[in-house]
Amino acid sequence: MTPPALVLVAHGTRSTRGVQMIAALAEAVDRELGVAVSGRDAELPDPAVRTAFVDVLGPSPAEVLRDLCDTAGDSVPAVVVPAFLASGYHVYQDVPREVAESGHAAVAVTPAMGPDPALARIMTMRLRAAGWRPGDAVVFAAAGSSDARARQDVRRAAAMLAEHLDTPVRIGYIATGAPRVAEVVAALRESGAQRVFVASYLLAHGLFQQRLHDAGADGVAEPIGVHPAVVRLIADRYRAAARELVRTRAA
Repeated sequence: MTPPALVLVAHGTRSTRGVQMIAALAEAVDRELGVAVSGRDAELPDPAVRTAFVDVLGPSPAEVLRDLCDTAGDSVPAVVVPAFLASGYHVYQDVPREVAESGHAAVAVTPAMGPDPALARIMTMRLRAAGWRPGDAVVFAAAGSSDARARQDVRRAAAMLAEHLDTPVRIGYIATGAPRVAEVVAALRESGAQRVFVASYLLAHGLFQQRLHDAGADGVAEPIGVHPAVVRLIADRYRAAARELVRTRAA
């Protein structure tokens, strides 16, 4: 049986660095799954990993799914992994709509990447690399969403980071929602914080990450980016969904 393909769905960005990061992430996941499959999961051969975007760029998930065919011209089953840090409109509306529009009959959609303790650990590393030290104030910077479920995910992710840092974390939004990151930075300074650092809850470089550098903080952490823990997280999402998809099709 042809193994399910992995379709990694990201938001999309006009940033060259951001696009390159998503491509690098897909390549890293492909390598991770190839090694893992040969060593532990013989029933799931190395899948093909493809990328799709729900905004700004193409191809769309529907386009990628429609193109998934084997050498005989038959549709290849697919696992769609939303590369989003919170489950808002794109995860609950765009991805299911794209799957439906594709007409593909064998697609499994995994939960979004975040929130997850692995991401909190990476953010802690990024903060320390930016110069954060215990005692410094932290602003958890998220893109923001009008979806209440996404905001709840952000609050959970911020709590995970606070636990890892063993320090309070204040949430600020970059594009949608209040308070904005710059407002939180200013409020922390007014309350007596000597040094304020921004923890970026973004996956890749782009316009939102650039805006964080204008928020008035003493340091801004890099986006979560390509990290072995992110790669494993996506690979694990794929494996769980692929096994179930294979079992269902074999039944």
